[in-house]
Amino acid sequence: MTGKVRTRIAPSPTGFLHLGTARTALYSWAYARHYGGEFVLRIEDTDVARSTQDSTDQILASMHWLGLQYDEGPIYQMQRLERYREVIAQMLAAGTAYYCYCTPAELEQMREAQRARGEKTLYDRRWRPEPGKVLPPVPEGVPPVVRFCNPPEGDVTWNDLVKGEITINNREIDDLIILRPDGVPTYNFAVVVDDWDMNITHVFRGDEHINNTPWQINIFRALGAPLPEFGHVPVILGDDGQKLSKRRGAVSVTAYEDNGYLPEAMLNYLARLGWSHGDDELFTREQMVSWFDGSHLSKSPAQWDAAKLAWVNAQYIKAKTGDELSPLVAKQLQKRGIDADDRLAAICALFKDRCETTVALADWAAAFYADITVTEADRAHHITDTVKPAIATLVEKMMTVAWDKASIAVMIKEVLATHALKMPVLAMPVRVLVMGTPQTPSLDSVLEIFSREKVIERLRKA
Repeated sequence: MTGKVRTRIAPSPTGFLHLGTARTALYSWAYARHYGGEFVLRIEDTDVARSTQDSTDQILASMHWLGLQYDEGPIYQMQRLERYREVIAQMLAAGTAYYCYCTPAELEQMREAQRARGEKTLYDRRWRPEPGKVLPPVPEGVPPVVRFCNPPEGDVTWNDLVKGEITINNREIDDLIILRPDGVPTYNFAVVVDDWDMNITHVFRGDEHINNTPWQINIFRALGAPLPEFGHVPVILGDDGQKLSKRRGAVSVTAYEDNGYLPEAMLNYLARLGWSHGDDELFTREQMVSWFDGSHLSKSPAQWDAAKLAWVNAQYIKAKTGDELSPLVAKQLQKRGIDADDRLAAICALFKDRCETTVALADWAAAFYADITVTEADRAHHITDTVKPAIATLVEKMMTVAWDKASIAVMIKEVLATHALKMPVLAMPVRVLVMGTPQTPSLDSVLEIFSREKVIERLRKA
């Protein structure tokens, strides 16, 4: 690899950053980091009617949460209008672009005639200047667009980083509009000028852009600009087998943060949706950077698997210490109006192996800070007349026992011996009364974290 690698991600702020774009951002970031290059964030906000500041803020928040630090940006296309108009003027002067005065009605009439003849609907280049051609008179009151003089013959071929060699004939594409009447450039033109000005060397993006690439390559060549390498990654499919997108089943990246997923788990899972390193399922971002050289990218669509993501997230939660998890769980508790204390790290350490998300971990932690509800079914099944005397004895002993795990364990064994009970017969109802559920980690470990007073208060409700 010669020269500095520069990649970019260029989301449109017409909605949240969805998972497909997040994966593309990850691949672009990892590729740049692997080769010691630079990663650029560009906001493609030329769709003025649909772009919003809220969407932009959400994109920036998602990038921050994922830890995909960019070296330049955010760069906004709407702040570069003068640059686009400058290039348009140069192209008009060079004859690689021209004004077109077709009205929407004329264009629709043109397409209808082509459809009637069984032809592909393409602009017929009626306003394109050519030697010996007489152009129609310029109509009054019709603001023109600017169209690109696409080569009418020949092929556009590129060696895609993912798909391999791709060839599209120029007869399949027409003279696209590159500047609208309001002076705002279209996507296929602005993206070329941006990538040129920003010295982008490698472009990773979804394979829905493959049909745009011939136009862009032809514009690069018309400008005498160096071509970046392109890598078109397959789409992510939802549970229904359809493309996961903003308009169909996609969930924002920040929603996963809200739902208790860890950014490192999300990156790990996204990376494996279309890329692999042998059989490695779990890896750090540092490992990914060291491995991600642009090879081993899948040519086939990936299927989103919520259960697999939950499993990956659970592995990352298990690997964290209670101290690392406690601030994340504290945020979840705060959403419920619960303020945690210094016990939270111990709570997280005790319950983390049972949880797939920090929301689930907060569910367990909440029992230590807020009132619990014992269902009538659990009460009827576990808190029987047989066990109530043992619970009373337990409460009595709790008044004076040393409040640590070892002493609590000895106390429980003494009560079991006194009442000739097996551990589950006593442990289950105690768990139900104290935690609201019959299934918890070891009883002595759970009770130790509670205050003596809170345990006694709850057991007395037997």
